[in-house]
Amino acid sequence: MKKIFIYMTLTISILISYSCQDFSEIGLNENRPASVPPSLVLRGVLSDLSERPWSLEHRQNQFWSCNYNYYGTNEYWTNASLSYLTLKNVIKMEEEAAKSGSQINPYTALGKYFRAVFYTRMTQQVGDIPLSEALQGLEIKEPIYDTQKEVYVQILAWLDQSNSELKQLIAANDLSLTGDFYYGNNLTKWRKAVNTFKLRVLISLSKHDTDSDLNIKSKFNEVISNPTEFPIMTSIDDNMNYVFNGTTQIYPTNPSNRGFDKGRYNMTETYIKGLTDRNDPRVFVIANPAKAKITGGTPANDFSAFVGAPAGESLDDMTVKAGNGVYSFANQKRYYTSLAGPEPGVQLAYWELCFNVAEAINRSWISGDAKAYYENGIKASMTFYGIAEGTQIPIYESDNDIQIGTATASLTNYLAQGSVAYAGTNSTGLTQILTQKYLAFFQNSGQEAYFNYRRTGVPAFHSGVGTGNSGVIPKRWLYPTSETFYNDANLKTALMRQFGSEVDDVDNVLWINK
Repeated sequence: MKKIFIYMTLTISILISYSCQDFSEIGLNENRPASVPPSLVLRGVLSDLSERPWSLEHRQNQFWSCNYNYYGTNEYWTNASLSYLTLKNVIKMEEEAAKSGSQINPYTALGKYFRAVFYTRMTQQVGDIPLSEALQGLEIKEPIYDTQKEVYVQILAWLDQSNSELKQLIAANDLSLTGDFYYGNNLTKWRKAVNTFKLRVLISLSKHDTDSDLNIKSKFNEVISNPTEFPIMTSIDDNMNYVFNGTTQIYPTNPSNRGFDKGRYNMTETYIKGLTDRNDPRVFVIANPAKAKITGGTPANDFSAFVGAPAGESLDDMTVKAGNGVYSFANQKRYYTSLAGPEPGVQLAYWELCFNVAEAINRSWISGDAKAYYENGIKASMTFYGIAEGTQIPIYESDNDIQIGTATASLTNYLAQGSVAYAGTNSTGLTQILTQKYLAFFQNSGQEAYFNYRRTGVPAFHSGVGTGNSGVIPKRWLYPTSETFYNDANLKTALMRQFGSEVDDVDNVLWINK
């Protein structure tokens, strides 16, 4: 009996002891931070934002090709990889920034831009995607799919909100942003990027320029006609650049991988022929002449010395021809000399803006001098490669970096050629704009080259056994396979609504391109 009394006393004492504790503190690990600076989360988001040069995506843009199957093929994708995990980090960044007490701050303003960018990339790949019910955690485990049109309406709203909030912060001289390695925490530069990206989005919707819910023409004109409210890029100094520093951020092609890559990747015909058909001096900067042409007596500074492989060619044939020197390789001297690389990874560029505005004028969305914008876009791209009037461009042999020739650039002559001189507000002029935009996209701006080809058919992409999918360039990506396990009913509803079938097919045409 005495023992029972003692046990009961101990039990009551323990319960009293626990009742005095704050149970919210139980289980907390004091060795782990409960919060992080928003600048730290920002750096991760900015890293995910970057799209690198010399990537699989740029093979699918038909800029270069893999000729060795151990390293890869030139076939197109199947399933998309969506960015919802990054978007969760955007939310976390905003939550941490809000702890400062200000609901409008640089992180929330940029958060809206990041949402717009990532949702644009995702919907461009697959079509309808979860948005209004997405990122709700356990509250909504199976979110519905918003239509692609609804997604774009929200994207445009986010961009306008981001622009408005950045305007307020700049006026208040808010200097609280840190961790930005694109623009060095310069909100004025970011605001230009937001509105420049908006023009990209609006141009991508060209097939729906009469849709009254979208008001594409009026929105485009609003940006161009009111630079105070909607500042945009004015030179390549405003480019959104991912800078490779040679230490923590290594350029994708560099001396450490030259031994592996050399000879395994060659240039692609779609891009190279687009240059050589126009006597474009950029070809001397970005490529080596084909070895077989040089040994056959073709001068190094002759445009015919540069040859790209058809992307749809059989990989076996491409391997043999590349080994025999039939095709040009990327300029080994330029692209494999430094860990920091010869140039930044451009995410969004002034030259693209110029071509987008020229296209809008050509389509009669807005008034203006399409020729001036078109030529400024070309000149800006040339400047990126260090090409000006009279520039002497060294030409190197691909195996040993020995200079074997020199080419002299003449922008005046280049712009005066019949194939380049702007033909005016007609279909020929539009094709010229779209072609030059493609040439300027080389190894930058992610998959915009493909998206523009899919929207316009310019330039014609090469297809065949080498590109897979029965020789047809895919029109979209498949949804991630995880969706069939975790959100199958809503996925099937979205597929049926978009394509009239529950079959997920890469050859289905997205609403944006109908």
